Amino acid sequence: MVTSDPVLVLNQNYQPLNVCNVKRAFVLLALGKAELMENGRGYIRSVTMSFPAPSVIRLFTMVKRPLVQRRLSRRAVFYRDRFTCLYCGAETKLLTLDHVVPRSRGGPHVWDNVASACIPCNHRKAGLTPKEARMRLLKEPRAPRPDPYALFHQRTILEEWRQFIPWVD
Repeated sequence: MVTSDPVLVLNQNYQPLNVCNVKRAFVLLALGKAELMENGRGYIRSVTMSFPAPSVIRLFTMVKRPLVQRRLSRRAVFYRDRFTCLYCGAETKLLTLDHVVPRSRGGPHVWDNVASACIPCNHRKAGLTPKEARMRLLKEPRAPRPDPYALFHQRTILEEWRQFIPWVD
């Protein structure tokens, strides 16, 4: 058992809220701010006592999180487009970012103007608009909807977390 192992943190209403490490979860338990829901890791031992090592904890107070727009990044755009070129539909991990209205022509660097493109399509389009390059977008790029569970999408879900994360198959 390592103190940097992940621990699922549930809100007061049992909604998944965050993931922290065992050390932080142990501090929350010791301060009386959380309760132990699952002990899937064994025990933390001191000289005279042993304490259950948490894998899922629940906070005693409700934490209200505002819905935050996702940050624009290469990785986020590729996940939004499902690693598919929006011009030819090729599924590949070798993608580039393409500005629909090129930045050289005043196109902004925002969700609605950024698309995943394979290297051949990006070279073909170059500094032109899709209309000028005679290329058509398969789908209009849009900002993803706010998702409070985005931190769980690319994370390994531990077996003892599954009962608290119902959308995982």
